[in-house]
Amino acid sequence: MCGICGIVGKSDSNLVKEMTRQMVHRGPDSDGFYADGEIAMGMRRLKIIDLDTGDQPIHNEDKTVWVVFNGEIYNFKELRRDLIQRGHSFYTQSDTEVIAHLYEEYGDDCVKFLRGMFAFCLWEGEAKRLLLARDRIGIKPLYYSLNNGQLVFASEIKPILESKEASSQINFTALDYYLTFLYIPAPLTIYEGINKLLPGHILVFQNGKVEISSYWELNPNVERFKDDKGPIFEIRQLLNEAVKLEMVSDVPLGALLSGGLDSSCIVGMMSKLVNEPIKTFSVGFEEKYSSYDELEYSRQVAKLFNCEHREFIIKPDIRQTIQQVMNFMDEPFADSSAILNFLICKEARQFVTVALSGIGGDEVFGGYPRYQGAMSAANFQKLPLFLRRGLKGLANFIPESRKSGNSGGRLKRYLSSAPLSFEEKYVSWISYFNAVNKNKLYSGEFKSRLQDKPRYIHFDYLTDSFGQDLASRANYLDMRTYLPDDLLIMADRMSMANSLELRVPLCDFHLIEYVYAMPFDIKLKGFRLKGLFREVLNDLLPQNIINKRKQGFMVPLADWLRNDLKGFVREVLDENNVRKRGLFNPAEVKKIVEDHFKGRRVNTHQIWALFILELWLNQFNPKI
Repeated sequence: MCGICGIVGKSDSNLVKEMTRQMVHRGPDSDGFYADGEIAMGMRRLKIIDLDTGDQPIHNEDKTVWVVFNGEIYNFKELRRDLIQRGHSFYTQSDTEVIAHLYEEYGDDCVKFLRGMFAFCLWEGEAKRLLLARDRIGIKPLYYSLNNGQLVFASEIKPILESKEASSQINFTALDYYLTFLYIPAPLTIYEGINKLLPGHILVFQNGKVEISSYWELNPNVERFKDDKGPIFEIRQLLNEAVKLEMVSDVPLGALLSGGLDSSCIVGMMSKLVNEPIKTFSVGFEEKYSSYDELEYSRQVAKLFNCEHREFIIKPDIRQTIQQVMNFMDEPFADSSAILNFLICKEARQFVTVALSGIGGDEVFGGYPRYQGAMSAANFQKLPLFLRRGLKGLANFIPESRKSGNSGGRLKRYLSSAPLSFEEKYVSWISYFNAVNKNKLYSGEFKSRLQDKPRYIHFDYLTDSFGQDLASRANYLDMRTYLPDDLLIMADRMSMANSLELRVPLCDFHLIEYVYAMPFDIKLKGFRLKGLFREVLNDLLPQNIINKRKQGFMVPLADWLRNDLKGFVREVLDENNVRKRGLFNPAEVKKIVEDHFKGRRVNTHQIWALFILELWLNQFNPKI
């Protein structure tokens, strides 16, 4: 695990060294550099595999191919044996070296052989050709910027901003996405001209030109794994294989245990594969916020599997943590669970260097209530339009809750979207500021900087998957946006901020391909969230864990905003600050804040998005 960066076209070794210094947290153990006139590239290394000989950059036999790599290739030993049989010579025991020889053998198709999480740069010196690649699911990030014939790339945004060619101008389309969804989806970033490479894509830079292409796609029509014993057997086999592969490590390893179904599954499977106790880590809250944590369940799971278990209780004074989280995210990001991820990774890093996590289970196995809504939408859409409009009116009378479940809020959103098409309906469910809200909120200057009325790429993903059942279309959208651009980017940033490698077995692409091919009514067996997954785990976990309601890895944000953070929020979103910034209508911001504080509305996520944005603007000072 590490951070990588480089410049090609107009190389600058000194600048690359400064770029790597921006990522020491990603790799505190060592650094490495390569330059040949056309390219300069560097990396920071967190040693996980091949501690003695695995320093990068890594080259092939005649040093015509050079690689810097971030991530882990879990099948590298198998690939290495095959490459040796084909005549390749290795000088390290690392997974990185496999990439160089695979490229010699298969060219750009080398990525198709890799099973793991990765972002890498490969330089072919004789052809003066650069290859950037990102793993299929988007577990590891990769950013790039092309200006005046120079390509700059890095694992994070801050190193790219070290280049004088890179723009620090805010991308207002990306800002609008952020306020709508609380994160910025690929390929956009908050900066004009800096892009995320999409998951499952490669970028080739040669002769001053960039070509980007996809090498993998979710395909609902292909079932790669079939067995007479049925899907439960197959899923168990795939889960076991993924967990076993991702437990390979030359340094101490553990697991993040929330007490939910996904992390409990990972811990249970880990415990079956080794003889010694698994090191597990959980976070919880003080008593007044204890309804938000699942410590009683994580304790039960830890006891059941004889884990070496540790807990961390969050204190209410979190101002410093918020600033740290925002700094490591590099761009505005309003998923408040980043705070929990940061703190649990910080705690775990004191004892392990690698941790497994249950991230991805809700997307893979159908864990969100909105998937039930999508399944019911087909029949709901058949109701006469006048009746659906009437149901929308009922939504105004449904109160929302500040508790973690907020079932009232979900029902309110469902009915409010009643007259809409399915695509509009689903996007409204996952939006936080809608068009009406934003029209009141955005200043005239903001509106003028938006090129056109946005048609969000979310609609394109829903359309791309047309022909599937509605829940599968919704799931496809989440797999392409929310999973990589919110959950996985957050996991990468918060773990790497603490020099911890986080692995996500439920995002193994073999597992995803198999489960994704199923119609959604199989995954939601009995119209139950993760219905099939719960059956898969019947022989592993106790029934009270399997049958517990979904909680989510959440902070008590609504209560924090009304109590512990109230003064801080008012200070940051003061009318004078908002007016000086020029992005928003100060009166509308004040109304959003005061309506929440006085209990008239639940504006938790809207306030948090504005609050985090203002903190980010103050710290990063971009061009507006």
